Amino acid sequence: MKKPVSSLTAAIMLAAPGMAHAQGAGGPAGSGPIVSALGWLQATLLGQVATTVAVIAVAMVGFMMLTGRLNWRFGATVIVGCFILFGSAAIVGGIQSTAAIAG
Repeated sequence: MKKPVSSLTAAIMLAAPGMAHAQGAGGPAGSGPIVSALGWLQATLLGQVATTVAVIAVAMVGFMMLTGRLNWRFGATVIVGCFILFGSAAIVGGIQSTAAIAG
């Protein structure tokens, strides 16, 4: 069963809370705990633990693809997912700069 695309979109949006346009104005009153929780989540998703897990996952997928135990298409999705996870800040920054130029 395929996961919905909306969960991927939500994960990308949660991965870069510091770059969100709505937080540029300072945020509404009482949003401090929410912003700090999202900052913690961003640090966890992009920190040393996530990097270690991603390296192990790519190594395992590569070994399984090499020995013929894993479909190449599924292995490629794991590697593309790692690129999206760690490149999320750059992706959001590019979208924001494009929107700023157009707007």
